[in-house]
Amino acid sequence: MSKTGFYWHERCFWHDQGAIGVFSAPGEFLQPQAASESPESKRRLKNILEVSGLIDELHVVKPPAATMEDLRRFHTPRYLDELQAGDKARGGNGGDCAPYMPGSWAAATHSAGLAIAAVEAVALGDVDNAYALCRPPGHHAEADQGRGFCLLGNIPVAVMRARALGQAKRVAILDWDVHHGNGQQAAFYHDPDVFTVSMHQAANYPLETGGFDEQGEGAGLGANLNLPLPPGCGLGAYAYAMETLVLPALEAFKPDLIVAACGYDACAKDPLGKMLLNSQAFATMTAQVKAVAERCCSGKLVVVHEGGYSEGYVPLCGHAVIQALAGSKTAVFDPQNDEIATWGYQSLQPHQQALIDGWQQQWEQMTR
Repeated sequence: MSKTGFYWHERCFWHDQGAIGVFSAPGEFLQPQAASESPESKRRLKNILEVSGLIDELHVVKPPAATMEDLRRFHTPRYLDELQAGDKARGGNGGDCAPYMPGSWAAATHSAGLAIAAVEAVALGDVDNAYALCRPPGHHAEADQGRGFCLLGNIPVAVMRARALGQAKRVAILDWDVHHGNGQQAAFYHDPDVFTVSMHQAANYPLETGGFDEQGEGAGLGANLNLPLPPGCGLGAYAYAMETLVLPALEAFKPDLIVAACGYDACAKDPLGKMLLNSQAFATMTAQVKAVAERCCSGKLVVVHEGGYSEGYVPLCGHAVIQALAGSKTAVFDPQNDEIATWGYQSLQPHQQALIDGWQQQWEQMTR
């Protein structure tokens, strides 16, 4: 059994965005309700690991918060100063749909600290692979603003630090959150040594990014791959995209380290996505990427928790992912896994196959 690290901190669960529901801010005709990016999906994941006993098979670490030196490798001083000032006042909005309240700075820096510690431990060989239970999430945050519930770029901060310290050179980042991983794309768009891949629902969030034609610029041309899948994609479409394009592209890049931005909002139960995955699909994708990591980079794989807004279903998906990551036999029963798999349109649809085949042909031509 592999030695899998699990990185978490209670402080991350205390991040508060106010009563905004699924919206970015309260409004006159919006009855107050808890934010959709709530602590419960993450806390329940931690709890199910405890109850199943899987957590006892993991190397559990509660690392410190990220330092300002770490954060400044990615974020602008102005943005960091603005976040801290708002945190000391009455809260604010980090930019585009990134609300926060006093105390969020501590949670966000701790969230980035989890990703940093997980990446460092895997890069140095202290653990074989790792899972970072980050909150707030980070894959939408850009250098000068927060976006989409994300305040700090957990993965860019961790990857930039690891590369600056010589812990890794070539890093592949695969984002299967239902929303485009614009933060990683923006961070490394001109960098040929960081391969960013995002498999997401087309034109969901952010609206203006995530097209297949966004493939990097300058020296980074060919080091960014977007798969904007049409709404309604299920098990067949995701499996076909992984096997046809994503996994071969990851392996061809020959990374020293792979980081997976693991959002669960492509699950069939999510209120903010329109995809149809079950918990087994996330476990399968994890096992596939783990196999690539074992062939390419001695198994060095870090999974960083991103989105996922079904408080009841995210824990089942997360447990399945961590079980696959650890190679454990400790499983929990998902009462809806098989039901979701039998829903209509779960098989690969002709329009989905045609789209993925077209991308695969274009990608091969460009990267020859």
